[in-house]
Amino acid sequence: QVQLVESGGGLVQPGGSLRLSCGVSGIIFNIYIMNWYRQAPGKQRELVAQITSGGSTNYADSVKGRFTISRDNANKMVYLQMNSLKPEDTAVYYCNADNERFRAYWGQGTQVTVSS
Repeated sequence: QVQLVESGGGLVQPGGSLRLSCGVSGIIFNIYIMNWYRQAPGKQRELVAQITSGGSTNYADSVKGRFTISRDNANKMVYLQMNSLKPEDTAVYYCNADNERFRAYWGQGTQVTVSS
């Protein structure tokens, strides 16, 4: 059974930081590109950050310089360090595992709220 389990969301003030974690089981982790998506109320889900099995990263322009994605292949974990958070970062954040030869998998999401 494939599971992606996010944690680390919560309420934070503008300018604060959060670290999201995603634990993965049931797949060959190191052949998957790992992604963090987010979806704000009334908006489409958007790709926030991506990391390949080799560690190459890509970021949405809106989070460049503030967010950092990383992965631990040995422990099947992916992280999203979020600094200098803004109210517009408020969303449900989803962990995603993607490989062009296989289906994609999603976590259940974790809420991030940035508010004073």
